[in-house]
Amino acid sequence: MSAVRLLLLSDIHANRVALQSVLKDAGVRKFDRVVSLGDAIGYGPRPREVLDTLRELEAVCILGNHEDLLLRLIQHPERSSDSVVGQALEWQRQQLGGRDIAEIQSWRDGIDDSEVGARFRHGTPTSLDEYTDSVTAAREVFVNWHGRLGFVGHTHVPSVYATLNAPVGEWVKYQAFQDGGSYMVPPAARVILNPGSVGQPRDGNPQASYAIFDTSRNNFQVYRVPYDVAQTQAQILAAGLPEVLAARLSIGK
Repeated sequence: MSAVRLLLLSDIHANRVALQSVLKDAGVRKFDRVVSLGDAIGYGPRPREVLDTLRELEAVCILGNHEDLLLRLIQHPERSSDSVVGQALEWQRQQLGGRDIAEIQSWRDGIDDSEVGARFRHGTPTSLDEYTDSVTAAREVFVNWHGRLGFVGHTHVPSVYATLNAPVGEWVKYQAFQDGGSYMVPPAARVILNPGSVGQPRDGNPQASYAIFDTSRNNFQVYRVPYDVAQTQAQILAAGLPEVLAARLSIGK
């Protein structure tokens, strides 16, 4: 397999300002391919522009739970919800064109990449919308999925769960990357890697999060990038979206 540097984005949530800052930072570090691990839309004020950018990057895009909800809303508009999620998706539905919707409809619920030897999926390697958010949850996934590399999003928290068969039995370890950091995948380990959220971090650090995975070194590197939070907040309020969606960006929750 030829060496590849994968730019891993997840949970952009229509935050174009954060995405632009991430791409500027990632461009300096170099990458070969882009994978969006779901939830490019939902919550934020610039869904169409984010989809345009992913299209320009020729990104491989995975279906997230917010894309799945949007498609359900289109099929059954009578089931619209007054929840924060529902309000944002209903507004975004009106912003997106037919090409955007058709493109989202083409996104798959998970991809197995034989070249990288990895599975890309939004929630866990075995689910669209469950969370890989605890050692217990990760242990269950490892029991039901036997791949070596799994890339996921959904939690909005950059992290690694790793398992290894040892003489004392299988263990699962967790590492978070609130301030960014590097993780070398051990040769015999199986791992679930999460680059965190570009557009709505939830680990107490409001800086955008993304990762680059270098297949030649088996290295997963998480980066945190400052962006103009106030600009996105102003866009959210100008769109008439729920105020909580703007407020939470300042605190990374």
